Amino acid sequence: MNNHDEKSRLETISTRWTLLHRAHAGEDAAAQAQSQLLESYGGAVRRYLLGSLRDAEAADDLFQEFAIRFLHGDFRGANPGKGRFRDYLKGVVSHMVADFYWRKQRQPQELPEKYPEPAAAPEAGLDQLFQESWRDELLARCWIALAEMEKTTGQPFHSVLRFRADHPDLRSPELADALSRQLEKPITAANVRQLIHRAREKFAERLRTEVQASLDSDDPDDVDAELRDLGLLVYLE
Repeated sequence: MNNHDEKSRLETISTRWTLLHRAHAGEDAAAQAQSQLLESYGGAVRRYLLGSLRDAEAADDLFQEFAIRFLHGDFRGANPGKGRFRDYLKGVVSHMVADFYWRKQRQPQELPEKYPEPAAAPEAGLDQLFQESWRDELLARCWIALAEMEKTTGQPFHSVLRFRADHPDLRSPELADALSRQLEKPITAANVRQLIHRAREKFAERLRTEVQASLDSDDPDDVDAELRDLGLLVYLE
């Protein structure tokens, strides 16, 4: 891929730090930026809260608190110089989880008699939990982008790659036969191999773009390090 294509790809997504600044800067586009950030990483935050609290109702309540505080501009003082966007976001929600447990422990007399005492938030594994939530969110966004690309271009990249991921043991002729029925058009084994190759390229490009946007860095080494840390380099091979 040439430098022009790389630049064009990166310009399609604002960095997460840029969006956060815009969301809290009082600009006309603030509401749109807020909505985009919550949509982009709400899933990661929700999964983390559910995994750390192990209580769906409490996780939903805390996510609503996070969203309200975010929309009110409580996080406008965030500084990209302090690290990665995901580390900042993890710090925000982990502090909210700690506050949740502190409030529960401070008000035991207000709980119903049979209300279960909230378990202490386990320190071990929470970092891994957030990392997995973040990783899953990035992959989900790449799948969504591939599906949108299929709708606009007519190229069945999402359908083919999704089918391949769901049926890893099928050989190319078997994939071609099944996809021909699914897509209602003839596809040869050679077509399948080419489509899978191109779909993987598109998926990898989008994944690199998403990661770079979250880092606010133009250094490919930083992107590779983040991909490695998240266990995502396999998707670029």
